[in-house]
Amino acid sequence: MLNTLFLLSSEIIDIFTSTYAIIIYSTLIVSFIAIMVILLIIQAKQAKDFRETTQTVELQLPDKAIKVKGVGNVGSSKASDKNNKNISRFSILKQIDKKRETYSKDDYINNITLEMFCDDFRNYSANELGLYYRAEDIRSFIAGLGVSHILILQGMSGTGKTSLAYAFGRFVENPSTVIPIQPMWKERTDLIGYYNEFTKHFNETALLKKMYEANYSEDIYITVLDEMNIARVEYYFAEFLSLLELPRADERYMEVVSDKWATDPASLKDGQIQLPTNMWFIGTANNDDSTFAISDKVYDRAMILNLDNKCEPFRGRNSSNLHLSAKDFDRLILNAQQENALTERNKEKLKELDNYLTKHFQVTFGNRIMMQINKYVPIYIGCGGEELDALDDILSKKILRKLEMKNPIYVKNGADGLVDKLNELFGEEAMPRCKQYIHNIVNNI
Repeated sequence: MLNTLFLLSSEIIDIFTSTYAIIIYSTLIVSFIAIMVILLIIQAKQAKDFRETTQTVELQLPDKAIKVKGVGNVGSSKASDKNNKNISRFSILKQIDKKRETYSKDDYINNITLEMFCDDFRNYSANELGLYYRAEDIRSFIAGLGVSHILILQGMSGTGKTSLAYAFGRFVENPSTVIPIQPMWKERTDLIGYYNEFTKHFNETALLKKMYEANYSEDIYITVLDEMNIARVEYYFAEFLSLLELPRADERYMEVVSDKWATDPASLKDGQIQLPTNMWFIGTANNDDSTFAISDKVYDRAMILNLDNKCEPFRGRNSSNLHLSAKDFDRLILNAQQENALTERNKEKLKELDNYLTKHFQVTFGNRIMMQINKYVPIYIGCGGEELDALDDILSKKILRKLEMKNPIYVKNGADGLVDKLNELFGEEAMPRCKQYIHNIVNNI
């Protein structure tokens, strides 16, 4: 009897369970169908509304207005934007075009020597800004700008790398533009911006604005690439490096956009901007675990200033800022090169040193570095320095730096011989920076 009741109750439970599952399953199917129907109704209504609002789209062309029927997105297409005289993808650059006359100035100073310029800059930084720099650092800074439009300031944190570039912009009455480099930057669009297909506008960066503005002006423009080696310089700055190598400034054009619109800014040539001859790029670099090593490609093209030592505060003579044009700065540089050419005696010594380094370390000056030496030394002298000090400075930064990439044991074994060669060529009291550099390399091995 009990067994019969148990079997009967089990059958009832099975029937109830299967019936409940069927109800749930049927409910889910019905709900899914209902949701799909609702979505289709909503989509159909949206399509109807869209057709009604875009039945006729009027396009403004330069000569007349035309009407296109049945096209909903023609007004925002690239082709129509390109021909619409009311649409401009460069809002900031167009504003610069409107006030281009304001960038032409006539209050530039031109009765100054290069040595006076350096001295006034040093005193201005100290007295007006509370920034103190050694005279030899100021000379190296100005001479570096005279040789290349790319200058790298490196050294310990707190030695005034960014401040030096900032002070120089204040001194020449055209504030420096500081660009904080981001770790993910890899190409030129990170610096100059890009065209946004969604907004139909070009994202204009501070650097693009300054480059465009500089082409209307004769001022000296300083762009600071702050912490430049937090990303790979040879990636995001590659096109700048290549263009600055071109001997003719009128051939230095960089692509901003790949096409040309009738509404583009006046000074864009087929979507390209000319790299201004009156703009200098100053990169600040820290050498630690959070940064990338700067490649030879960059170091060879740039001038280098090591700010390793702080200058003690001093009270110099009162000095105001000087509104010097880029053309007048170039004139001062050219005069210094003509008046203070490297002596034949030291040219012969450099050849002998080059032969020694080639034979013992497989390191050579190369044409580019030799050209930089021939430019740098006369400018440094024009800034108030001495010829041997200038040679000591540039050789330590441009030539001996290459020893760090050689076999460290081989360099250590040949270090004493290299110091003896420097003593033989220039004297035991000369070339202190070079000798200290060699000493530091040996101690770090």
